[in-house]
Amino acid sequence: MCLAVPGRVISIEGDDPLTRQGRVDFGGVVKSVNLAYVPEVRPDDYVLVHVGFAITIVDAREAERVFEYLDMLEP
Repeated sequence: MCLAVPGRVISIEGDDPLTRQGRVDFGGVVKSVNLAYVPEVRPDDYVLVHVGFAITIVDAREAERVFEYLDMLEP
């Protein structure tokens, strides 16, 4: 089973389309993510991230809905 988690792009670094990196906020945890698969992404966009790669841009409302579901799982 694979898991992709939504996060908000805070900033983008680099010009090379294959190595461009973004700082992505996952509900307070910020990680560096490769943006090669989403060349059109901009800061404040939400992306789905799987094993360190942003694989698609998602609607902010959909991302918030996922965060709400994840909050329900916490004991």
